[in-house]
Amino acid sequence: MPVIFRHKGYRFFFFSNEGIPLEPCHIHVRKGGATAKFWVVPEVRLAEAYDMSSAELRELSRIVKQNQELIERKWNEYFGT
Repeated sequence: MPVIFRHKGYRFFFFSNEGIPLEPCHIHVRKGGATAKFWVVPEVRLAEAYDMSSAELRELSRIVKQNQELIERKWNEYFGT
């Protein structure tokens, strides 16, 4: 499970097996038991979330947008796409 970066205690990561066939580029976010998944392409949008407030999700969406190029680059490097 490669961690791409951390921010304020949140871990932004990929799972090593992201489905067969491989799902489109996305990022998982976890802090404690709270989790979220954001699609990164073609645009950043929330896929699912558990135990996170609307304010947290807005902030996380902003962080994913700010790091969209990094996430896409790391996705392509890791999965060889």
